Amino acid sequence: MPTRLETYRVEAYNTAKQSENKMHDDTVARRFGFSGGLVPGVDVMAYMMHVPVARWERDFLARGLIEARFIKPVYDGETADVDAVEHNGVLTIEVFSRGELCATGTASLSESAPAVALADYVEVPAAAERKPVNPATFEVGKWLGTAPHRWAEKAATEYLAEVRETDAIFAREGLGHPGLIQRVMNRVLVDNTILGPWIHVGSRMQLLSATRAGDQITARAEVTANYEKKGHRFVEFDSLVVANGKTPLAHCQHTAIYQPREEAAA
Repeated sequence: MPTRLETYRVEAYNTAKQSENKMHDDTVARRFGFSGGLVPGVDVMAYMMHVPVARWERDFLARGLIEARFIKPVYDGETADVDAVEHNGVLTIEVFSRGELCATGTASLSESAPAVALADYVEVPAAAERKPVNPATFEVGKWLGTAPHRWAEKAATEYLAEVRETDAIFAREGLGHPGLIQRVMNRVLVDNTILGPWIHVGSRMQLLSATRAGDQITARAEVTANYEKKGHRFVEFDSLVVANGKTPLAHCQHTAIYQPREEAAA
C-alpha cells in the first residue's frame, strides 16, 4: 500500500547568479519568459535527494538510483515542497513551488551497486580552448572530460548550506553530497564550450559508491544524442563520474537544452 512521506520544505536559493549561464540571471531569464533567474536544476535535484537519503541513509549514497525531470522553474527565495510517496520500494517524488508542479522523479535502492568497468569510459581532459557552441561541438559518439573538482572541508560545508541540506549524515561520516556529482555533470558542458543561456532538463543517476568529502571528481562523458525539438537544441550524455581517477561514483545520463530556440534563431 502506498505510503506518503512527510513533506520536505526548502527555501530555494539560486547558487548560480554569478555563473556564465545567464539563465540564472534575473534580467536575462526574463527575456526568455521566466519570472527571474532559475535555481539550477542540479540543486533542485539535490533538494529531491534529501528524501531518499533520509529514507535509506548511507545505503542510498552507495547504491541508490534517482531520476529527475524539470518541468517549471524554481525561483530564488521561493518555498519548494518536496513530496514523496513510497510504493513497492520506489519513491515517487514531486517538487511544488508557487502552487505549480516544478519537478518529478523517482528514487529506489538497488540490491547492490552495479559493476562498471572504468575501461569502458574513455578518459579525456577538458577542452584546452573553449569555443562558442555549435551542433558539431556535441557530435554523437564524442568523448568529453571535465577539469577535476574537489569540495573539501569549508567548501563541502558551504555546499550543504547552499542546497539547504540538514541531514547530519554528511558531516557525521565525512561524506560528499551526491548533488556534487550533478554539478560535475554540468561541467561536461561548460568545461568544453562557450555557451549562451542554457537549461538542464533532467538526469538519471545510479550511485555506485559514497562520495567522500574532499574527493577529486571528474566525469567521462560520451555524447549519445544531439537533436532539435520545438526549436531547442538538446544534448544527452552517458557518463561515468569518478573519484580520484579510480573509483566509480555514479553512472549518469544527463540531458540539457544547450541552445534554446530564442538563441538558435538569433
